[in-house]
Amino acid sequence: MEDAIGKFKVNYASDLSITAKGLQTKFQRLPSIWTAIDLSSNQFSGEISKILGELHLLIVLNLSHNCLIGPIPSSLGNLSELESLDLSSNKLEGRIPTELRNLGFLEVLNLSQNNLKGPIPQGKQFDTFANDSYMGNLDLCGLPLSKSCDTEEETPAIFDSDGDGDGDELNWKFSIVMGYGCGLVLGISMAYIVFTTGKPWWLIRIIERIRQRFAKR
Repeated sequence: MEDAIGKFKVNYASDLSITAKGLQTKFQRLPSIWTAIDLSSNQFSGEISKILGELHLLIVLNLSHNCLIGPIPSSLGNLSELESLDLSSNKLEGRIPTELRNLGFLEVLNLSQNNLKGPIPQGKQFDTFANDSYMGNLDLCGLPLSKSCDTEEETPAIFDSDGDGDGDELNWKFSIVMGYGCGLVLGISMAYIVFTTGKPWWLIRIIERIRQRFAKR
């Protein structure tokens, strides 16, 4: 449909129903410049296109109840005007992109009933979302969920660091033992020479030279 308003023409779509912010709203006439995408409850498959991140004026994005797979594109963090994001009831995997923290106007977030994992981003708008936004993702952790994130991944690094320290200490002790051992062998060898050859004339000469130098001073 097209209406003329003065010198301008405005396109309208009629009889549309859009689910935004958890509410279904019917519009008899809706301007085509309305910045909303509702493709929910279809049989769409495949991954979410990264190109959606270029729709910078988008306010509502609803792709729920489909068969979408793969990760949530980090490019959605570029939708600076977005107020409602619903990706629930799909088969999405991977972590929630931290770039979504850039959505300063986001009021409604629904990522429930997927296969997401890892820590939930913290700070900004994410501090306002409740557990319902993440239900059905058994491998998600962190606030607002009661499941804390496992930090055991950092443990091997700590053990490796300790292990390196033990190795350095062992090398240090080994060097000392080797030094004492070499000194002991050299001392025994010198004693053997003294007792087998009688007077160590070379040692006597060295001592005589030292005495002469001190006498001259």
